[in-house]
Amino acid sequence: MILSTEAMRLALWPGLLALLAYALAALLPQRAGAAVRASLVVAWCVHALSIAVDVSGAGSAGGGTRFGFAPALSMTLWLVIAVYLIESRWLPLTGVRRSLAALGLIAVALALLFPGEIRPQMVSPWEPLHVVTAIAAYGLFGAAVLHAAMLDRADRQMRDLPQRSMAMAAGGGLPLLRLERLTFRFVAAGFVLLSATLLVGWSVAPWHWNHKTVFSLLAWVVFATLLAGRRAFGWRGPRATRWLYAGTGLLLLAYIGSRFVFEVVLHRPPSV
Repeated sequence: MILSTEAMRLALWPGLLALLAYALAALLPQRAGAAVRASLVVAWCVHALSIAVDVSGAGSAGGGTRFGFAPALSMTLWLVIAVYLIESRWLPLTGVRRSLAALGLIAVALALLFPGEIRPQMVSPWEPLHVVTAIAAYGLFGAAVLHAAMLDRADRQMRDLPQRSMAMAAGGGLPLLRLERLTFRFVAAGFVLLSATLLVGWSVAPWHWNHKTVFSLLAWVVFATLLAGRRAFGWRGPRATRWLYAGTGLLLLAYIGSRFVFEVVLHRPPSV
């Protein structure tokens, strides 16, 4: 679904500015120093404005909130980039800035092209809490995946260069054990929010055994198994990250994937 003419007047400019800022953040050389971080901060701020305009339903004929797979993906990337911007002030998170900027650019572009549907009213007073906890869970698991990818890269580097100290990672000097702890803290926090999302979702409306519910519950089981395996058997390294990637993939399929199929492939609203 493409933006209406009225909505485009409001949403196009913040979105285009975010696209340009993310492109600049991705293309600037690392040696540019402060300009690199400044461009990503500007992109993140304008991205926030674009999300606010898009989700608010500004410019639509009737009142209500607009939402769909692309705004959900856009919010998730925005939260992941927020985590990166905060952590990178104190930790040497090298080698991920270009990837995050490119992903942010793609997320903003998708949100402009597929802004979702207007919902004139909430079906339950608990629905806003359900949406907030769900997006926050997506963001936390996204941050966990970001750290897991750096963890995997550090593991590969140390296998290729065995003389490198086992205490350091990713070529940027971040202690490997610290990176691993951060990863699982994000997983644990995301699991708590995912559990809350499922409980609040039941209060909004009884569960329907559709793709969204099944994939969400499967993701919950995978994350629960990962945390239990970590606590009971000390899972770490590639085994742990594979479980994390699998759970995150299932979670993406639960809402973003199923809504993508309805909105883009089938061109009809979801049944629930």
